Amino acid sequence: MKKTLGLILTLVLVLTLAACGGKNNASESPSPADGNGTATKETSAKPVTVKLGIFKNVTHAAGYIALEKEFFQKQLGDHVTIEVQAFDNGSDFSTAIATGQIDLGYVGPGPSTNQFLKSSNFRVISGADNGGAVLVAGKDSGVTTVKDLVGKTIAIPTKGSTNEISLRLLLEQEGVKITTDNSGAQIVARAPSDTLVALRQNEVHATLIPEPWGTQIEEEGIGKVIVPWDQIPPNNGDYPLVILVASDKFISEHRDLAVAAVKANLEAIDFINANPDESYELINKRLSELSGKGLDIALIKAALSHMKLTSDVSEAAIEEMAKVSIEAGYIKDVTVDTLDLSKFLDLTILEDAKSGK
Repeated sequence: MKKTLGLILTLVLVLTLAACGGKNNASESPSPADGNGTATKETSAKPVTVKLGIFKNVTHAAGYIALEKEFFQKQLGDHVTIEVQAFDNGSDFSTAIATGQIDLGYVGPGPSTNQFLKSSNFRVISGADNGGAVLVAGKDSGVTTVKDLVGKTIAIPTKGSTNEISLRLLLEQEGVKITTDNSGAQIVARAPSDTLVALRQNEVHATLIPEPWGTQIEEEGIGKVIVPWDQIPPNNGDYPLVILVASDKFISEHRDLAVAAVKANLEAIDFINANPDESYELINKRLSELSGKGLDIALIKAALSHMKLTSDVSEAAIEEMAKVSIEAGYIKDVTVDTLDLSKFLDLTILEDAKSGK
């Protein structure tokens, strides 16, 4: 009996020690898989700060929703601190990402392509919005068609912008030359808010401008849309107006976070399409934070109806716009024949995000 009791006690002791040893070994093994069979994130992930750039414009709606609904935070992880930097134009944004002031963000293909061909240190990783700009003529301009722009002055938000590229393509297809005298159309750069004043005073006669400015100009009786968003070249409005780009350094050091950011962008686009009314309010909230001033919800609703939110990116459209920039003199030391944008797009990150990698 005593022998039996002794064996039992010995067996219990051995099993207890084995269990303790198993716990110690488990703490050094890879993180356990979750219910889907994938490894869970390490709870002690190294803190990272991600600097994200975005415009003060409704066309950047996907980014606004990804921030307001915390899709970025969810996808990037709790160990990531997101710092948002607001920009007024693509030139400033493109300089910032090329010089390491921001890691990723939303911008138009016009100025970002121009900068890429100088620095070659950032990439397109996803689309966000196709189209969303309109051509508006002032009410007292005498302009009702594109051909009427001969001898007139047309405003664009900034020189070299995606909007200027679209305007140049539109004038070309209608046979209107761009000049510095009355023999053709003249192009000037004006901030959208200044353009409204200039149209009222007939200092400029038309503008190719992103929404919601076009709708606002019409509603205030300042002018009328003469070319709607879905007739603006290239591709009748179905061209990249807002893309998501990331620096080479960020992609190299944090490719997983680049994929996560694209996932957040995809989630935001789906949310806007499924929940438009809630999205209008959230977009306005973020716009107010970035610019200090919100918009009438009806304007935001109208603007989104003149856009195609999509992660798709047309390389052909970006190349066509780049050629216009070259011919306009915005891209130096590159000819139409030597243009190579093969490294400007890294859509493998988008593919990984869609496949859940």
